[in-house]
Amino acid sequence: MLFGNMYHFRVAKGIGLMIIVRNLTKKVENDRVVLSRISFQIDEGEFIAVLGASGSGKTTLLRCLALREKWDEGQLIYEGKDMTRLSLLDKLKIRKEWAFLEEKPVLNPRKTALKTVLGGRFFHLPVWRQAIGRVSTDDHVMGMDYLEKVGLLEKAHEKVENLSGGEKQRVGIARALVQGAKLLVIDEPVSGLDPESSQRVMQDLSSLCKNRKVTAVCSLHNVELAEKYAGRIWGLSEGKIVLDIPARRLTHRERSLIFG
Repeated sequence: MLFGNMYHFRVAKGIGLMIIVRNLTKKVENDRVVLSRISFQIDEGEFIAVLGASGSGKTTLLRCLALREKWDEGQLIYEGKDMTRLSLLDKLKIRKEWAFLEEKPVLNPRKTALKTVLGGRFFHLPVWRQAIGRVSTDDHVMGMDYLEKVGLLEKAHEKVENLSGGEKQRVGIARALVQGAKLLVIDEPVSGLDPESSQRVMQDLSSLCKNRKVTAVCSLHNVELAEKYAGRIWGLSEGKIVLDIPARRLTHRERSLIFG
């Protein structure tokens, strides 16, 4: 098994520690184990691609990491705090810093790209602005800035229903960043996209991690995109991480470990 223990709990030089997970276990009906005692460390600015065959547990792993599903066992430490011992309110506060993007982002088709992105600022607004539905000039500029960061500045006033699948995915990413997300957990960000759109989404994610110190963990079905754009690859098989390496071209043996 090619499992790099040095990637579990390593001291990252010059990089702020983000997340440590120990022995994450998740069961479903009839006590069937979907995730089995998974452990890892994620550092600030990392871009991790999760590869695995259908049914390997990729989506469940992401949902558990993003605190969208309850764990049966395990410990989660974030910036030195044991999340298993925090209050519900504390956990909700931290969840604002962790954005989970579904395979197909749920966006209002009648809103413009800019208004959709600014929706991520809603709970940061004063109550009176929430009541009248208006944002400040600073928030407006911030929304435009993040649309520019994902290459969609010219689409700011275009309705979501007129955007391509890749553009919608990038709008979802911009909305999460405006919300203040430090961690992006994304389930199949390029599913159903054409090759050009897939490349652009992956380029945007890679750039955000390198230049903005955003941390991203995403599941992928395209091995080549993971090899090209991610900084680190996890291979998941039967609910276990069987491969944890810096991103590069995978060997035949490594692919067989993941996909059988």
